[in-house]
Amino acid sequence: MSTWADRIRTEIAKAVIGQQDVIERMLVALLADGHVLLEGMPGLAKTLLIRSLGTALGLQFERIQFTPDLLPSDVIGTMVFQPSDGKFSPHKGPIFANLVLADEINRAPAKVQSALLEAMQEKQVTLGGETNKLPKPFFVMATQNPVEQEGTYPLPEAQRDRFLFKLIVDYPDEKSEFEMMRRWGQVTEKPDLQPVSNGEELLELRQEVDSVYVSEEMQAYILRLVRATRAMASGEKPEEHYLSYGASPRASISIFQSARALAFLRGQDHVSPSIIKDIFLDAMRHRVGLTYEAEAEEITTDQALKQILDSTPAPSKIRK
Repeated sequence: MSTWADRIRTEIAKAVIGQQDVIERMLVALLADGHVLLEGMPGLAKTLLIRSLGTALGLQFERIQFTPDLLPSDVIGTMVFQPSDGKFSPHKGPIFANLVLADEINRAPAKVQSALLEAMQEKQVTLGGETNKLPKPFFVMATQNPVEQEGTYPLPEAQRDRFLFKLIVDYPDEKSEFEMMRRWGQVTEKPDLQPVSNGEELLELRQEVDSVYVSEEMQAYILRLVRATRAMASGEKPEEHYLSYGASPRASISIFQSARALAFLRGQDHVSPSIIKDIFLDAMRHRVGLTYEAEAEEITTDQALKQILDSTPAPSKIRK
């Protein structure tokens, strides 16, 4: 397992410096068969990171630049009339790829964003009344800008909930930024990435992820954390009424799956409380909403979730 992850990380490092935590979460999402939403300021290599991941994995990669005038048919495809036989045949869109980059997803209107829903959840697309299966494996990795809101369309809750993770891409540290400037200041030198894995290997690794043990105590711990978001949203404790709505049952499944994948990635055969705590914020921050009072007090979603994490006791028993 570590060999696979090391191969991917080494190849990505040819183009992307730093961001090791984000890369680890993206590998977890691949193993857990989940989609990822990356949020960060412009110029932080979000697009480059996803493109490099696709190249290293040896997967078919497609990039869709979301714009206000984009149509659903630009994403999923359409039916094209063939004069030779007088029939319509499907012209498949860029969604028919293993790894799809939805760049600046919040720049497209809701009807385009909703075109992704069936693909993300059901791994299929309907064209001309016929169901077309998407290739395996299939992932959507989307980016969005957190500050430039003019001309953008916030993702609906139903759309956000279909992402396994929402990852925050932050500025690099000084050492990494210096290395970027030194390495990429040479305009003639461009990274040349090569495939070091393939879709078949990834699908085989997923079967091994399913063998990671999750005790009943760990399952109950996950459920307590998720249900605590709903309790906070209900206003049971007015002094801690920071959330306007809690997480759906999909959150429990996402944490369960991603905790298994992270444990597997780190060479563990079971899920521990520390694994669940590590994954909790990334799997939850896009599934809950803040109250107006919390926003007025400048409380962030992560702060509210950390309070839940700190106040929910973790079990001590982790294995049979």
